Amino acid sequence: MSTISQEWLVFTQDYYKWFITAFVLVFYPMLRRIPGKVFLRSMKSGISPHRKQRARLLLNTITSIILICLLLMLWGIELRGLLVVGSSMFALLGVALFAGWSLLSNLTSFLILFTQNDCRVGRWVRVVDGANFLEGEITEMGFMNVQLRSLDGDLVLYPNNLFMTRPVIVLKEKPQPKDTEASEVEVTLEQNNVSAVESKVTDQKVKL
Repeated sequence: MSTISQEWLVFTQDYYKWFITAFVLVFYPMLRRIPGKVFLRSMKSGISPHRKQRARLLLNTITSIILICLLLMLWGIELRGLLVVGSSMFALLGVALFAGWSLLSNLTSFLILFTQNDCRVGRWVRVVDGANFLEGEITEMGFMNVQLRSLDGDLVLYPNNLFMTRPVIVLKEKPQPKDTEASEVEVTLEQNNVSAVESKVTDQKVKL
């Protein structure tokens, strides 16, 4: 029995890496879905399917990267060389796409916006930027930007990191166009003027 146990111990020590690798490969579809399911269950109800799908995709990607890094460390592959190559490629991509830090900040802002149930698809918001502001309906929330449909029908792509750092007012209802508001004000003033004139005429008739 001792000989068999020793042989089994030696066998497991020699091939435990293969066992762990085979386990990860077999149960990989299940392992990468667990974080997404746990995260989505912890969120509030009323989340749009598009946001669920995008958040699940991002979490699955992060889980896959972590599992790959763990397997590489298990097989004794140094991650320093991979990090150097990866950072160099990321720097090149960052230069090509204007800035690497802004990409990371947009992805981080997407996760933060996902947890805020107030900002969701279909809501009308007002983004304040100093003395100016932008009003629009949220039509889609992506990894890099928030799509807003303005009152004129224009599609505005607002970066996630700027959407997080700007004051955002969630409107109760769709705002009225400026032309309509101005015309309503003019009509109200005209009605007030007509009412004032009629009251003056009535007073004069009473005096007579």
